[in-house]
Order: sequence, then structure tokens, then C-alpha cells
Amino acid sequence: MRSEELKGHLDGLLLAALDDGPRHGYAVIEALRQSTGGRLDLPTGTIYPALHRLEAAGLIAGSWSVVAGRRRRVYELTAAGKEALSGKRADWRDFAAMMSAALEGGPCLYPA
Repeated sequence: MRSEELKGHLDGLLLAALDDGPRHGYAVIEALRQSTGGRLDLPTGTIYPALHRLEAAGLIAGSWSVVAGRRRRVYELTAAGKEALSGKRADWRDFAAMMSAALEGGPCLYPA
């Protein structure tokens, strides 16, 4: 998938990757890769700045942990992040229904 197709959706994807529990940055990348059957393989240069931005916005909280002698920054959803994820999921369902209706020529089946 081309990165320009993800514009506006990256935050939702990252929040969703943290919905199952805390993860370090590379595990977030792996979770997205696995959940999409390998079709979404985002570079660290995209993920880490976005994680820092979400942390600054209070949607995720980061803490340091040591695993096998290596320090890792572990991120988890905050209450505000969980609320934002819920909103992003609803927005996505509405957007996807609208786009499907427009591209497929049928009625929009998801209520606005």
C-alpha cells in the first residue's frame, strides 16, 4: 500500500495496534504487518514520529522497559486514546461505506 493512501488514517491504525495492550515501536509495526497479512509494512521513519506525536497529544503513554538488556519505549493507550480510537473506528466505517457506495454505484448502507 502506498503511503499517500494512508494519510489521515495512520493515527487510527497505531491506536488500533495498541488496543490489545502495551507494545514497543517495532511490535506496533509487526502487529500492523500481521493484521494485514503483510500488506501494510510501514517504515520506522513513519511510525516513531507518529507515536511521539500521539504521546504528546495524550492519546498514548510511553514508558521505558528493559528487555534482554535493551531499553525499549513501550506505548499504551490512555483513556483519551481509547475514546479517540472508538471515534476513528466509527469515522472509518462511515468513510468506507460512503466510498464503497460511490465506487460501486450502490446506496450508502452505513447511516451518517
